[in-house]
Amino acid sequence: MLQRIQSLYMALSAIVTGALPFVFELWTLKTDNQTTAVFITSSALYLMLFGLVTILTIISIFSFKKRQNQFVLNRLNMILNFILLGFFVYRSLNVSGETMVSEKGIGMFLPAISIVLLVLANKAIKKDEDLVKSVDRLR
Repeated sequence: MLQRIQSLYMALSAIVTGALPFVFELWTLKTDNQTTAVFITSSALYLMLFGLVTILTIISIFSFKKRQNQFVLNRLNMILNFILLGFFVYRSLNVSGETMVSEKGIGMFLPAISIVLLVLANKAIKKDEDLVKSVDRLR
């Protein structure tokens, strides 16, 4: 059912990874006399990973009849978010030379927010699965 709490968590995760990267910058590059905000559209890799994470979350929302499948899809989604977060950490640690200064934007932390929401969704899915198993034992 779509009115469960895990559907709300996954919908929030889809919004965090699908819409907010276009609003918040990933990082800001400062040169001698110019400041440039870098958004998700500047790199095809980031755009594809954010898109894949969002699509996987939406698929997981609509597979509510198969809770175990939903749980596995959320785990896969968390792995993809960790990969995306790893790319951001790698990028922030390998800032080029003295000519450019890079400041982190809030967009770099969106995968971490998505991971937290997916963990909460998996906890709720596990709770529902345990409830169904306990009712089946009574029959």
